[in-house]
Amino acid sequence: MERVFITGTAGFIGYFLARLLLDEGYTVHGYDGMTDYYDVTLKQRRTQALLQSPRFGFTEGMLENTARIDEVIDGFKPDVIVHLAGQAGVRYSLENPRSYIDANVVGTFNVMEAARRNGVRHLLMASTSSVYGANTEMPYRETDKADTQMTIYAATKKATEAMGHSYAHLHDLPVTMFRFFTVYGPWGRPDMAYFKFVKAILNGDPIDIYNHGEMYRDFTYVEDLVRGIRLLIDAAPVRPASAEEIAANDSLSPVAPFRIVNIGNSTKVRLLDFIEAIEDSLGVKAQRNYMEMQPGDVPATWAEASLLHDLTGYKPTTSVREGIGAFVAWYREYYGV
Repeated sequence: MERVFITGTAGFIGYFLARLLLDEGYTVHGYDGMTDYYDVTLKQRRTQALLQSPRFGFTEGMLENTARIDEVIDGFKPDVIVHLAGQAGVRYSLENPRSYIDANVVGTFNVMEAARRNGVRHLLMASTSSVYGANTEMPYRETDKADTQMTIYAATKKATEAMGHSYAHLHDLPVTMFRFFTVYGPWGRPDMAYFKFVKAILNGDPIDIYNHGEMYRDFTYVEDLVRGIRLLIDAAPVRPASAEEIAANDSLSPVAPFRIVNIGNSTKVRLLDFIEAIEDSLGVKAQRNYMEMQPGDVPATWAEASLLHDLTGYKPTTSVREGIGAFVAWYREYYGV
């Protein structure tokens, strides 16, 4: 069974991906920085859960620490690298833009260099729906032009897509970038809106609802997302002989073994309906504080995810009500409320 190196295993998505791969018999090594961007205890608890498997190893380190990440990856000798770690959060990028350059640009360069040096059969890296920026045509397609990023977070993710393409072209390194949409579920990030909503409602505090709730998101349940990533591991892109070979909806590069794939539910859900699902699951009504749109935010995201299905035969299926129910059950157990 193959050896998979995953950055970001102490994080929300990395934890679920590592768990899935371990369940399937892979040997996994995780790497994460344990930064205090949000509750470090949550990261430690995820890591301790993974360390129960004898096929999981973990190294704490920052992506931008070149010597450390080189030593760990070269020592592990992975067949596949999945790069999920990075500085996340649209709003925090307004306060601390430098951390996004360090982690997302410099850190990603370090991962790509290690992938090239070790000759991995597939490098998969996380991008975001935020790269679609000011695009207004929905649903978002991987083949759409995406040059109007509205935050430094989105800009750094678009930069890593361009870097990934250049490495795929120059070194014949198969690279898949996946663009995540709004991911939610148990063990999630406390800075995410749904997490804050549940906490506030249970505490009897009001919740801030931006753009008066007239926002739409393609909410993707975390276990659906990591199933998509797992299947994409086996769908490494191949440099085409000619551009004529590429299907109309395929983002495969004409000059490199490089592809971008949306992973989303292909359904846009109104924020107010999402909040209603939380209220119903909790059995408590929220005190609603309606607000204007925040800088850098977009009114809607919605994935066209047929390419994921074409490549893997897989389509996310978890409904918002199912997913929120699972999160609320986890939250009550984890926090004892």
